[in-house]
Parts: sequence; C-alpha cells; structure tokens
Amino acid sequence: MGFTDEIKRRRTFGIISHPDAGKTTLTEKLLLFGGAIQEAGAVKSNKIKKGATSDFMEIERQRGISVATSVLAFNYKDKKINILDTPGHKDFAEDTFRTLTAVDSVIVVIDVAKGVEEQTEKLVEVCRMRNIPMLVFINKLDREGKDAFDLMDEVEQKLGLTVTPLSFPIGMGYDFQGIYNIWEKNINLFSGDSRKNIEETIAFDDINSPELEKIIGAKPADKLREELELISEVYPTFDRQQYLDGKLQPVFFGSALNNFGVRELLDCFIEIAPSPRPKDSDTRTVQPDENKFSGFVFKIHANMDPKHRDRLAFIKIVSGQFERNKPYLHVRHNKNLKFSSPNAFFAEKKEIVDISYPGDIVGLHDTGNFKIGDTLTEGEQMAFKGIPSFSPEHFRYINNADPMKAKQLEKGIDQLMDEGVAQLFTLELNNRKVIGTVGALQYEVIQYRLEHEYGAKCSYENFPAYKACWVKPEDPKNEEFAEFKRIKQKFLAKDKYDQLVFLADSEFSIQMTQQKYPSVKLFFTSEFD
Repeated sequence: MGFTDEIKRRRTFGIISHPDAGKTTLTEKLLLFGGAIQEAGAVKSNKIKKGATSDFMEIERQRGISVATSVLAFNYKDKKINILDTPGHKDFAEDTFRTLTAVDSVIVVIDVAKGVEEQTEKLVEVCRMRNIPMLVFINKLDREGKDAFDLMDEVEQKLGLTVTPLSFPIGMGYDFQGIYNIWEKNINLFSGDSRKNIEETIAFDDINSPELEKIIGAKPADKLREELELISEVYPTFDRQQYLDGKLQPVFFGSALNNFGVRELLDCFIEIAPSPRPKDSDTRTVQPDENKFSGFVFKIHANMDPKHRDRLAFIKIVSGQFERNKPYLHVRHNKNLKFSSPNAFFAEKKEIVDISYPGDIVGLHDTGNFKIGDTLTEGEQMAFKGIPSFSPEHFRYINNADPMKAKQLEKGIDQLMDEGVAQLFTLELNNRKVIGTVGALQYEVIQYRLEHEYGAKCSYENFPAYKACWVKPEDPKNEEFAEFKRIKQKFLAKDKYDQLVFLADSEFSIQMTQQKYPSVKLFFTSEFD
C-alpha cells in the first residue's frame, strides 16, 4: 500500500461531551466493533469489575471519570482509526482544548434526557472556531428523553450548528423500538438485550412497504413515515463537502450502553470523515502528503507505568513518515533526537512501531526534552500553531508538607506542569510557588499524584488572584513599564517558560492597569504572536 493510500485510510478524531453523556461507553463500543477488545466494561457498573479500557489512571478508576486523554487505535473494514478520548469533566478543559488541535474531526455526544449542556457548548465553540468537521451522536435512547425534533432544534440553537439527521429513532424511552438508518435506508430493531454484541439489521428499500407494519406495528409505522417526510422537508440533504467545511453536522441516534446505533454511526463515519488535514505552522501550511516528516507534541503523560518513572510525549504526525531510529530536529532546542521505541496504542496495549503515517499518534519516551506544543521536523525550522495555555481560574500557594521530601516535591511539580495538568507561577517578590488550574478538581489530582507517584506531600493555601495575564510591553526599556513593575511587584510572577505574568486580583484591577499603563499589553493566553 502506497504512502498516499495510508494517509487516505486514516481517521483521527476526538469524542467530546459533557460528563456522563456516555462518551467512554461509546469509545468502548467502537473498540468492540473494531475487534480491539472482546468484552466492554461498563464504566460505572460494579457488576463488571473489568473497568473501562480507556481509563487507565488509578484516580480515574476511583472516580469513574476520564481525567487523562487516552489514545486508542484500531482497524475497522479497511480503515485505520485513531480515537482521542478527551476528559468530559470541565476541570480538565485545557487538556481537551489541546487534544482538539490534534484531531481531524469530532464526534459530539449528547444525552437524550439532558440535551445540550454547558461543557458541550464550550468545546463545540472551539471546534467551530477551527472549522473542525463535527458529527453528533444523541445517546441513551432507551431512556425517557426529549423529543428527537426538539433535541435537534436545541443542538441548532445552543451550539449554532446546522444539522441533518442520518438516522432516526422509532419511538423513544419505553416505546423505543429501533432506528431507521436514513444513510443506508434500513431498519435496525432494538431487542433491549445489551449482552448481544451486534444486532441484526433488516433492510428496507421502500419505507412504504406493508412489511413495516408487521415488524413495528401500524401506529409506529405511520408515525415513522410522517417523521421521515418531515425530515426531508425541514432539514438539508447531507452534503459531504459542507460537512468537511464545518458548515453541516450529521446527527445519529442510539444507545451506546446497549450497543445500539453505534455500527450505523461507525459505518457512515469512516466513509464521510476526513482523512488527515493540512495544518498551519508559523511559516506555512503543511500538507499531509509531503515527503518530509513533521509533527507536534499535544500532550505529555508522566508515569504511564508506575514501576518505571517514564514520561510519554504524544506526537500527532502532520506530514511524511515517522521512522524508528531516524534522527529528527527538535525545533525549540535546535538539536537532533532519535527514538528507538516509538509506541503506538492499540486499545490498552502499547506496541513499538517502525513506521507511522500522518494522522497517527505516536508516544515517544521522554527524559524531559519535550514541552507541550514542541515541533519535530526533518530539519525545517518551523513551529505548529494553536496550542496555547489559557489563564487559570483558580490559584493556590503550594507548600511542602514534608521537608524531608523537598526534592521529590520539586521533581513531581515540575513533571506534572510539563504534562499541562496545571500551571506553575513563581512570584518575583519571594519565589513562592503558586499553582493555577482551570478547575478546582485539579488540586486533588495533583495532591494525589504527588503522593502516589513521587512520594511527596503538599498542602495548599489560598492565593487571591482572579486571572493570570501574560505581560508584553511595547518597549521593555521605557519608564511606564518600569513603573508598572514597581507598583505591581507583589502580583508579578514568572511562568514555566520564564514569561512575565501579572496575577490580577480582580476584573477592575485589570481595567485600571490597562488604562494606567497603555503600552503594557495584557493577554489571557500564553500564545500571542
């Protein structure tokens, strides 16, 4: 198979949703279809002690929420599928935003009873900003929920999308009988038996066939015909180009837990979803089919294996082929590195790969060379764009609770910050360390991981800050900047990359500072070019 065929085979996507909408369950069922796992472990059910394949960190098993973004790959039909499972919990939004820089398309999961929730709105906004193709999966149809048309209206209004259903439920909740697959024009009946792995499908070329009454009953048959007619009048016909341009979003219905409607979703997805897309760097746009390799780090995970203190840097391959043991340029350090054991991910297993293609995610063992956003090339000086740090919402001093373990604490904090779990600010005035996070749950995760992975204990105390603003003076030598630094000295800190940050204590304080020192520019993200 040639290089361009390998690119065309690949589908790299992320699954995003509000917590509890069933994202991890959907991921598992997709793996089941790909033959990557034999038995799905329902995430919250205690009956199955197996635990979900994609949640591998201890703290996730305890809480039943996905904290780290995991990478799962499998083959289905003739396609190579890479899923980036993102944490739904809003406290881990930053990790999810960064993962969205590495996907070519997205599946948005929505709970039939709760409809569109706030976390989904934020994530979809990021996808809209980047024109990422989106497909919507409305989940949990076997439960009582909102009417299908109302749900689609809600998706259009709250998320600003233009939808067109490619499958449609027959009944809902207790009356749920199955799904009519508009894309393939066939019916899939629901037996309510979640143990059956894959359901049988009955093909219908003609929705007006009297066979339909026999199978689902006269009333539901009439209702289905009416609804399908309404759909063809109200919703636009599916157009793949519009979907790829981010202008049209197909909708599927199903129940991931009962493995229902998932095959329809997957079969249509592999046909219509984009293969790896071009990506912008600071110098040019890079096409996937270029001969020379390039890629970027979108995530770093420390201690993948607690027995070995290893860090794994996750690299999304943008162009060319990544080959084992071949030297590549680490652009920020301007030095060549080579990797003897690049990992690919296959469900829960990691395996060493000799060659990877655009769209693939490779895990590289890292001894501290990488930071999030780093670019690797075959020698070209360029950096991929669009992986910022956001201003945290919560700030706390971090204190060492065990003086004997100062070294372990420092190492632990250092590695967790490289991972992008949170941000570290060192105050200019007294060198005290302040940790800023997007969500409060992060502090618990940091404390837990410092203790269990590094043997260090920490305690926190409140630090009264409202936002972190990255500071960029128009002229670092002028009087105004010097005065700003003098007046605000107790609010000034350096971030991990030694950039100056103003930890403002209120919205008012930011406004006053901007009025008083107009030549000192403040930014809420660390990426300002």
